[in-house]
Amino acid sequence: MPARDLDLLIQAAEEAGRIATQYTGKSAKAWHKPGDLGPVTEADLAVNEMLHRELAAARPDYGWLSEETEDSNVRLGHDRIFIVDPIDGTRSFIEGADTWAHSLAVSEGGVITAAAVFLPLKKKLYTAAAGQGAFLNGVPIRASDRAALTGASMIAAKPNYDPSNWRGGLVPDVRRVYRPSLAYRLSLVAEGRFDAMLTLRDSWEWDIAAGDLILREAGATITDRFGAPLRFNNPYPQVKGVVAAGSALHGDLSDRLAQWP
Repeated sequence: MPARDLDLLIQAAEEAGRIATQYTGKSAKAWHKPGDLGPVTEADLAVNEMLHRELAAARPDYGWLSEETEDSNVRLGHDRIFIVDPIDGTRSFIEGADTWAHSLAVSEGGVITAAAVFLPLKKKLYTAAAGQGAFLNGVPIRASDRAALTGASMIAAKPNYDPSNWRGGLVPDVRRVYRPSLAYRLSLVAEGRFDAMLTLRDSWEWDIAAGDLILREAGATITDRFGAPLRFNNPYPQVKGVVAAGSALHGDLSDRLAQWP
């Protein structure tokens, strides 16, 4: 089943790219969602409409969770659900940059079993199915085997480096990198381009579901900020932050975090 689902996700991601790239970033109609939930564009909605229509038709017994669809508890009655972000990195899309992505995943029993992250303007397609490895454009990828945190490269936003987030206020000496799309950040760690990725804010499932499996299949470890494995299709679709790194590095990184609630 994961392999069949992955084929479906790849086809849908590629079609999403064709739709999104018909819009021109800065000229696409954009507005802010209520409740300070960030921007959305007509491209987000067009991609979401296509994904919902095509994926639901192909798997009518699967539930649905998307950033751009009003959530309901109907999905909680499904063991398998689609978890999608039609455009992850909408601000980047609006700016006309190339670091936005389509993030598509299937969750079964709370665990991601198939995943695709597609960056159309970079022509990068990250994929994974449970037990079958992770790939970039069909080529196997592997996470970093670095064990030392000092000097490691870490993708994280500036607030994560506040001393209050670290045991004893000791912020590690790492090479700081940032990318706007969470799905892309996770995929870059899976690719071995960077050693770790960190976000300590509560994270929406649609931002991280696909990256979770791609990382694990690339040999990395990914948990919430307290070291627990990520679970999906939660009643409120968020997890308590994300700590992702090559397996040799993850324990040290996680141990250095302050464990405030």
